[in-house]
Amino acid sequence: MTNLPFVDLAIIGLYLMGMIAVGMYFSRANRNADQFTKASGKIPGWAIGASIYATFLSSNTFLGVPGKAFGGNWNAFVFSLSMPLAAWVASKYFIPFYRQTGEISAYTNLEKRFGTWARTYAVVCFLLTQLARMGSIFFGIALSLQALTGFSMQMIMLVMGVCIIIYTVLGGIEAVIWTEVVQAFIKTLGALLILYLVISEVPEGFTQVITIGKVYDKFSLGSFTLNFTDSTFWVVLCYGFFMNLNNFGMDQNYVQRYHTTTSIQQARKSLWLCVWMYIPASWLFFVIGTSLFAYYQLHPDWTEAIQYQVASEKLPLGNAQAIRALASTLQPSDYGDKVMPHFMVHKIPVGLMGLLVSALLSAAMSTISSGMNASATVFVVDIYQRFWVKEQTEKQHLKLLHLMTVVFGLLGLLSGVAMIGVKSILDIWWQLSGIFAAGMLGLFLLGLVSRQTHNHEAWIATTIGILVIIWMTFSAVIPDEIAYLRSPFHKNMIIVVGTLSIFLVGIFLTKVRQKAPIEAIQE
Repeated sequence: MTNLPFVDLAIIGLYLMGMIAVGMYFSRANRNADQFTKASGKIPGWAIGASIYATFLSSNTFLGVPGKAFGGNWNAFVFSLSMPLAAWVASKYFIPFYRQTGEISAYTNLEKRFGTWARTYAVVCFLLTQLARMGSIFFGIALSLQALTGFSMQMIMLVMGVCIIIYTVLGGIEAVIWTEVVQAFIKTLGALLILYLVISEVPEGFTQVITIGKVYDKFSLGSFTLNFTDSTFWVVLCYGFFMNLNNFGMDQNYVQRYHTTTSIQQARKSLWLCVWMYIPASWLFFVIGTSLFAYYQLHPDWTEAIQYQVASEKLPLGNAQAIRALASTLQPSDYGDKVMPHFMVHKIPVGLMGLLVSALLSAAMSTISSGMNASATVFVVDIYQRFWVKEQTEKQHLKLLHLMTVVFGLLGLLSGVAMIGVKSILDIWWQLSGIFAAGMLGLFLLGLVSRQTHNHEAWIATTIGILVIIWMTFSAVIPDEIAYLRSPFHKNMIIVVGTLSIFLVGIFLTKVRQKAPIEAIQE
C-alpha cells in the first residue's frame, strides 16, 4: 500500500491486527461446535442487534448506495422503508418458530415438512446466495481500495480474505458478533466523517446540495404508478419486503443469531434494533451520494477526470482520442461506484484516510465473516451430517466447521474476482440475491402457512416456481422474433413473482386435492 502515508498504513494495520486479536481471544472458549455456532446462547440482545445491523451495513451499502444515489435518485431507499413490515412478520412468526424447534439450521424443518429434496434445495439456494453476497462485497471493497492503494483488486481481496478467515476460524460466531459490534460503530462513524468532508467542500454547504438535488430530481423515490416493468416505488417496495422477509426468516446469517440470545424476547429486540439503526444509516448513505453528485456538478474538471479514468479502464489499449470520445458519452450511472473512492483519493487528509479505509474494511469484513460462519454451519449440519457422516465427535465436528469456514471464504473470494467489471455493485447483488432467494422463501412460506400441503404438491409448486424464475432471469436473451415471450416485469420482481408462484401454486394444488374427495362422495 505504497500510495498511502505511514500514518494511514499504521491505522489500517492496527485495525486488521485488532480483528485477528479478537478471534484469538475468543478461541480460548471456542472448544466445541455449540460454542462455534451458537456461542452457547449467552449473547445479549443489544449486541445481536448491532451485529445484524453491521451485517446489513456491508460494503454494498457503503459503496453501492452512494453510487446509486449519484447515478440515479433515492429509489433504492424504498428497500429500507420496507424493513419494518418484514421485521414485524419475522418477529411475530419466524423467531418463535425457530426458537421452539431449537434447530441451528434454518432448513432442517423443510425436510420434516416435505422431505430431503426440500431441505437440499433450500441449502443450495442459501449457499449460492452467500457466494453472491460475499463475492459482491469482496469486489466492492477491492474496487475502492484499488483507487486508494494502487494494488490489484485480486491482491486486495487475497489479503483481506486471509485476515477474515483467520479471525472467523479462531473465534467462531462469538468473535463474529463482537467484532461486528465494534465494526457497527466504526462504519457509522466513517459514514458521518465522509459526509462532513463532502459537505465542507461544497461552497454553500448542505443548502446547495439540496438545491442541486432538486434540480436533477435526486430525491425522488421513484414513480408511484402501478408499473412493474420499471424500477418504480412499488417494485422496490415489493422487492424489499420479500428480500427482507427472506433475510429475517430464511437467511442462516440471521436465524443463527436468534439462537445466540437468552430468550425469544431478546431475539425480537435484536431484530428491531437492527431495523431502527439501519433505516437512518441507509438514509445517511443516500445523502452522501447526492452530496457527491452536487460536488462533482460544481467541479466539471473533476467529473471529466473520473470519466476519463473509467473510459481508460474500458479501453485499456485505446489511444487518448478514443478514450476521450468514450469518456464524453458516459453518464453518472456508468461511474457512480467509483466516485467515493475518487473523492477519498484526492480530498481526504492524512490520518483520516486510515480511519476511512478501516471503516470500508469493517463494512466488508463483518458481512463476509458472517457468511463464512453461516455457510460452514449449513454445509456441516444439512449436507455432511445428513448425507455422509451422521455421528461425529465434538473434535471432528469442530475441525470440519473450521475447514468449511476456510473453504467458503476462498469460494467467496473467487466469486469476487469473477465479478470484476460489473457496472453496479448494488444492482448485481440485488439481482443475484433475488434469483437464489425466491425459491427457498416460497417453499418455506408454503410449509409454514399451509399445514395441509403434501410433499408431491410442494415439489410440483417448486418446480413451476423454478421455471418461472429461470424464464424471468433469462428473458433478455429471448430472440426478437419471439419477443412476446419475454417477461414484462422488472428484474427486481424475480423474487416477488418466484416466491408467489411457489406459494400460490402449492395452495392451489392443496385445495384441488382436498376438494376432489368431496366431489367424489357427492357423485
